Amino acid sequence: MGLSAGVLGGIFNLLFGNDRNAIAETVGVFRANAEGQAVRDAQRAEAALQQFAQEFTLPRKGLFDRMIDGLNRVPRPALALGTLGLFIAAMVDPIWFAARMQGIALVPEPLWWLLGAVVSFYFGARHQAKTQEFQRSVATSFAQARAVTENLDVLNALDSGAGAPSAEAEGPALSPAGPNAALAEWRHRDDGS
Repeated sequence: MGLSAGVLGGIFNLLFGNDRNAIAETVGVFRANAEGQAVRDAQRAEAALQQFAQEFTLPRKGLFDRMIDGLNRVPRPALALGTLGLFIAAMVDPIWFAARMQGIALVPEPLWWLLGAVVSFYFGARHQAKTQEFQRSVATSFAQARAVTENLDVLNALDSGAGAPSAEAEGPALSPAGPNAALAEWRHRDDGS
């Protein structure tokens, strides 16, 4: 029995003696140590995160840079809110609005094209292809300003309780500024049936 214990002890001493593990060392040649691999993976991930943190850390901006960033955010909302303001101004005081738009009608066409180019480049290559249509619609609106003024006078007279205006005042004031093609077609169709 002593021989077998000695032989087994020798084999164990050969495999596991002197704080070594021959089986683990042999397997380690063919397969990476899972615990060591986990440590290396954690170190690699930490190094990558530190590199990303350095790349995406922005230096503190100065006052000038912050002011320019703020100015870059102004034009789009200013144009949107300004356009809504024009609609409100047209409803609140149509005569004041018409007077301002009359000034816009005097702007020369090349200046409209220049404004269109600046706006289109600023907003990412959006171009202003309908500038001439816009000018025509503004001119049409100005042509209707007299009729609108007369209509407002009639409505104010009715609102103040002065009674209905005479038929003479009603005729030209409440009629549209130009011929109404849809109404003419409707009348023509109504007469034909």
